[in-house]
Amino acid sequence: MAVSAPGSGVGHEDWLVRRLLRHPVRIVPLGFLVAILLGTGVLMLPPATEEHRYTPFVTALFTATSAVSVTGLVVVDTPTYWTPVGLVMITVLTQLGGLGILTGGTLVVLVVARQLGLRTRLLVQAETAEFGIGDVRRVLLRIGLTMLVCEAVMTAVLALRFAVGYDYPAGRAIWYGFFHAVQAFNNGGFSLYSDNLVGFAHDGWVTLPLAFGTIIGGLGFPALFEATRGWRRPGRWTVSTKLTVWGSLVLLLVGFAVLLAAEWANPRTLGPFGWEGKALAAFTQDAYIRTGGFNTVDVNGLDEASFPLLIALMFVGGGSASTAGGIKVATFFLLAFCIWAELRGEPDVTVGRRRLASASQRQALTVALLSVALVVAGTVTLILLTEGVSYDRALFEVTSAFSTTGLSTGVAQTLPSAGQLTLIVLMYIGRVGTLTLGSAIALNTRRRLYRYPEEQPIVG
Repeated sequence: MAVSAPGSGVGHEDWLVRRLLRHPVRIVPLGFLVAILLGTGVLMLPPATEEHRYTPFVTALFTATSAVSVTGLVVVDTPTYWTPVGLVMITVLTQLGGLGILTGGTLVVLVVARQLGLRTRLLVQAETAEFGIGDVRRVLLRIGLTMLVCEAVMTAVLALRFAVGYDYPAGRAIWYGFFHAVQAFNNGGFSLYSDNLVGFAHDGWVTLPLAFGTIIGGLGFPALFEATRGWRRPGRWTVSTKLTVWGSLVLLLVGFAVLLAAEWANPRTLGPFGWEGKALAAFTQDAYIRTGGFNTVDVNGLDEASFPLLIALMFVGGGSASTAGGIKVATFFLLAFCIWAELRGEPDVTVGRRRLASASQRQALTVALLSVALVVAGTVTLILLTEGVSYDRALFEVTSAFSTTGLSTGVAQTLPSAGQLTLIVLMYIGRVGTLTLGSAIALNTRRRLYRYPEEQPIVG
């Protein structure tokens, strides 16, 4: 259908909306950018800081980007720098970023108007790409219900524990429980404690609910819905759900075993704990690694052998269409199956009894290679811009920013403005997604009516 240009009888606003609807995925990067800029403006105001003075632009921009991208990286001490106004803004931005600007906006439309037009459905489909337009209303309602139930349960458990176990007043216990519940489900990682969750490493009533909330939020709504609906027949799950659920379980178990073994005798992390404390701290930290952002052990105290594990798990991230970042679990294991099929000389890549489409293979390869390129470029840039930062620490910080994890060795707080801006760009790209951003930039999908002759060049 042709689109009328301004001045041809169609209003400029209507013309712009129709242009956007031709490629609704373009709205996603724009929506996050608007949220970041609005959050930056609020966080710059004096009432948002304890010292009641204007926050520097880069500090406010970094914090807003970290919140919207549900990363959790900080350049200032969260509990001492921000007032309740600033903390509430961070909570709102985290909720919007985790749930999705468009998804959250449509949930508001559903609650207020109780109706959903085709135009809004097209916009939301840019984020819930796994579902058809006719399923969007049902999907959004289930997303909203899942979010409310998970965060309410975590808030209740944490508030009760803070009130009974730590003698917090009722109001403070509820606020602390709610803040951390929102951060956990949305894989944010901001904390109201200067040492994050290190002080609660022995307390399973605090760390376990947050760990399970992080896992649920990081699975992704498509995989979570299908797995809960068809839990009795996992063999009938789609390939995407199988790769996400079973892949997440494999990564969780492998990460737990390696982290426990590497840190078992480390006096700066798990060494002083009993075996139960070691297991608890290792499991919860493992659950937070892939995008949760919380830490129950001192990251700077980790053994050098643990850093490659953390970097790899952060880079993989969580499930598709989830609050997690990274290249996604399904992407990682899809590439693993491609490699396995190639090594065996198989003509097709199969998972279970399903042949994977070549388009999906190209998509996974594109996402992985673009992500590697961004991480390498970001690491080199950070090293060039900052004196005294080692390669492994720079790689860790860049991977954490790009995968929207939020774990940090403290490098972010010592970076100059140029280095912090580098991490801001990586957090934004990591949240929007390399493929989504590329699709948003591309104007049209080209279709050729012809194909060139095939040739097989030498590889390797």
